[in-house]
Amino acid sequence: MKLIIQEGKEEGHLRVLNKVSEIGIDEVGRGAVFGPVFSAVIALTEKNGLILKQLGVTDSKKLTPKKRKLLLPKIIELSSDYSLGQSSVREIEQLGIRYATELSMIRAIKKLKEKPSELIIDGPLSLRLWKGRQRNVISGDSKFTSIAAASIFAKVTRDFLMERLEKEFSGYLIFKNKGYGTKQHFLSLKTNGLTKLHRKSFLTKLNLI
Repeated sequence: MKLIIQEGKEEGHLRVLNKVSEIGIDEVGRGAVFGPVFSAVIALTEKNGLILKQLGVTDSKKLTPKKRKLLLPKIIELSSDYSLGQSSVREIEQLGIRYATELSMIRAIKKLKEKPSELIIDGPLSLRLWKGRQRNVISGDSKFTSIAAASIFAKVTRDFLMERLEKEFSGYLIFKNKGYGTKQHFLSLKTNGLTKLHRKSFLTKLNLI
């Protein structure tokens, strides 16, 4: 009888471990001056979340580009569900960065196989376009593996796009700065002018155009 009880407990514990325990969402590119904003959603079971954490999944900003690229296949393999969404530069200019970011998040959420019972969102700002249950966590990418995995997924994918765009928009070191406002990027703007993928509203606020 004792053995049967132990097996039952073990089976129950495994069911808990293999049930989706958290769905995290994060964005990348919000503070850039060039290119779209990306959002990613990752659903993880407790078991696979622990595995990814042991493999080194954490806030994407704390990882090298090489490490992020190595982790991405494992994240995709161990995720119960995952998706990406983005908002274009035109949408950022027309709607404002916060709304455009929320739009990219909603697009990612809608691609999931099932509607999330709860979203864990990185940062203090609520997702106003989402009517479901949500929880905001400051520095969430350091506290929840699903958010960290989402940040890596979004970062690697957006960086890959920036590297491809370097061929079309050479002279701005996009492959290096990934669309963010580095000193070299700003100097390139003065020399080469704006492209259609530069966020004019951002640059106007910075008094750079």
